[in-house]
Amino acid sequence: QVQLVESGGELVQAGGSLRLSCAASGRTFSGYAMGWFRQAPGKGREFVAAILWRGSSTYYADSVKGRFTISKDNTKNTVYLQMNSLKPEDTAVYYCAAAGAYKGWPTSTPGNYDYWGQGTQVTVSS
Repeated sequence: QVQLVESGGELVQAGGSLRLSCAASGRTFSGYAMGWFRQAPGKGREFVAAILWRGSSTYYADSVKGRFTISKDNTKNTVYLQMNSLKPEDTAVYYCAAAGAYKGWPTSTPGNYDYWGQGTQVTVSS
């Protein structure tokens, strides 16, 4: 079993930056990808970014491309989401997710991820 714990969410002004972290614990993660999703009030869960765990390939939603960067540190079992030029529409609860088995790449489908964190709130004020 893998536990995911997100951190780094907070209130920030539009145009600002935040870095989210997601630490995997329980056992050394040996899956194939990790991703970030977000959910705004009254909306469904939206894909943000994903990264291959054993490679460097990344994949982004069009809405964040050029502003957000996903990265990882395999030695720390941690994935990061650097968010720059934040907009009020980026306000949401951000979730980290891990895919244990290969289900295709790139993948932005929540159902392809096996483990989920509890989420961290990001609020961008205008």
